[in-house]
Amino acid sequence: MKKTFFMLMVLAFSNALAAHSGPNFEASDIFKTLGKGDKVAILMVHFGTTHADTRALTIDAINEKVKKEFSDVEFREAYTSRIVVKRLGERGIQKMNASQALVQLKADGYTHILVQATCIIDGVEMEALNNEVDQMRSSFKEIRVGDPLLYSPHDYENVIEVLAQRKDTSTAYIWIGHGTYDSSTAQYAMLDYMLKSKGYNNYFVATIEGYPEFDDVLMRLNSMKAKKVVLVPFLFVAGEHAKNDIAEDWKSDLEEKGFAVDVHMEGLGQNPAIQDLFISHLKFISHHRKIGIMKKKAIYEVTGEKMK
Repeated sequence: MKKTFFMLMVLAFSNALAAHSGPNFEASDIFKTLGKGDKVAILMVHFGTTHADTRALTIDAINEKVKKEFSDVEFREAYTSRIVVKRLGERGIQKMNASQALVQLKADGYTHILVQATCIIDGVEMEALNNEVDQMRSSFKEIRVGDPLLYSPHDYENVIEVLAQRKDTSTAYIWIGHGTYDSSTAQYAMLDYMLKSKGYNNYFVATIEGYPEFDDVLMRLNSMKAKKVVLVPFLFVAGEHAKNDIAEDWKSDLEEKGFAVDVHMEGLGQNPAIQDLFISHLKFISHHRKIGIMKKKAIYEVTGEKMK
């Protein structure tokens, strides 16, 4: 029954899956690898939020959509933020981190795990998640981890197609992400570059705790001679950062500079099309296995050629 269900899923989403294909993956249907007694589970992993309003609209919403899309597969969730888990626990709301969820899945007899995070970039949260998965990998027959929202150039194109509009070119739209302290913050600059290359010259990407910074965007707003600005949280949930850093700090700072400022107070996770992009990554890893760099190097060593 499970195999029939997922063969239908492949046909229905063949176009979406093809977008992820390339030399980093090989075709492998995880459901066709199951032996007697094997069981598959999906683990959705979120940074998390202490704000119940945005959690219902984002995390809970995508969880329900995944359950519906994979109705024959066991579903679990985990949060990566230990601070969020602790604060929710103090309110009587219990959430597991990824390691705890994987330990529980092992105890419950699951042998094959599909992990999909709602991370925006391939940054420190994805690094931490992959480390947790690697520590538990020997406990399962197979674990596969899906890509974050932005990974391949095609992912960036998809996000731009969903979020950017060519209306009202006199208004500046600023997508404000969390940012990060390491080199992965360059992914925000890549998104900004791709927006400009596609002609969205009134769209800018900035971060709260990384690069590009407030002053970088301010300089470009002045060059554009914009008078009206719309701030858009480039975050999965519209929680602490959206409500405090963006809706208050960024808004007031720009207003002091003479701009008329509106805030689009909505997390990316509220957008059904963004939810579908994450789910397309999950569908893809159910039918493809990532090829590690050392395996590719071993092939290159023998053939002298790169994989097609």
